[in-house]
Amino acid sequence: MGFSRRLNLLNRIATRRNSTVITYITGDRENVSTRIAPDALPVIYRHLRRRSSYERVDLFLYTRGGDVLTPWRLVHLIREFTTHFSVLVPYRAYSAGTLVCLGADEIVMGRMGELGPIDPSVVNAFNPQDPINPGARVPVNVEDVYSYLTLVRDEAGLRSESELARAFMLLASRIHPLALGNVHRNHLLVRSLARRLLLTHRKTFSPDKIQAIVDSLTEKLYAHNHMIPRQEAAQEIGMPIVYPDEQLEEDLWTLYEDYDQSLKLGTPFNPDEVVTQLCPTFEVPGGYIESVNGQHVFVFHGEVERNEFGEKGQFNVNILSQGWRSQNVKGCIQ
Repeated sequence: MGFSRRLNLLNRIATRRNSTVITYITGDRENVSTRIAPDALPVIYRHLRRRSSYERVDLFLYTRGGDVLTPWRLVHLIREFTTHFSVLVPYRAYSAGTLVCLGADEIVMGRMGELGPIDPSVVNAFNPQDPINPGARVPVNVEDVYSYLTLVRDEAGLRSESELARAFMLLASRIHPLALGNVHRNHLLVRSLARRLLLTHRKTFSPDKIQAIVDSLTEKLYAHNHMIPRQEAAQEIGMPIVYPDEQLEEDLWTLYEDYDQSLKLGTPFNPDEVVTQLCPTFEVPGGYIESVNGQHVFVFHGEVERNEFGEKGQFNVNILSQGWRSQNVKGCIQ
């Protein structure tokens, strides 16, 4: 479709919603994925600062997650320009994306819309070593640790101080105590962020309602890969979900599908497609931030060398640069 035709869709959605629409897409294409991160904040600011204020701002969001601190800053940045902030969710808004939604006055979810738990996976120098890649560390999921402790206490029935101490020592023998401390700190952080984001709304939630929403997204029932459809988000969790009408539903999904095709989300990036061309370098789009004020593309720029001493099909892929550009992607697009 391209930016010019997406712009027509953005204008149509904006007219229907009586809002200004900004899209924030972090791609999940295998080998060239992107995530919610602080580097998007100045880019979104450039799109907003063309005017001093807006009656309503809609953030069209697709993401599998990312940095949990960025949603706090992003929500406050948007609220510097408007008193009514909404998130449009045609499909995925997981983890940090769900945190962004918690800061919205309303969450417009299509039939395919999905939110997710906000329990982060933590990686630091004290995490267990990855047995497959010795240079990497295995992420430790916050809720996995707390679920183990709940299992020990509630299911296994270990109650005495000595039994609980042995269970904790067993855990600490597998995961460094400092890594466990980092897990606990992130657990407290994400719950605090969720509560504070819910307090940014024009219509305030009661303390009990806030507690229930935070508990549902961090502790109740969910595995990290549990996806929350709009009915569950609205009726069971109590989030401010809005169902789009048929035309808006169609426009939101059409816009998502175009981003899907532009980023080739369902097709892994294959170095073999680069080295067989005359141009061994590549530029791959990994995300978009767009509005009526312009287009920014997250671009991976790199080069591929075939490993002459390895087996056929082995490559050395070097990412030379990556970041947001305020222009269309050019070069060997894969």
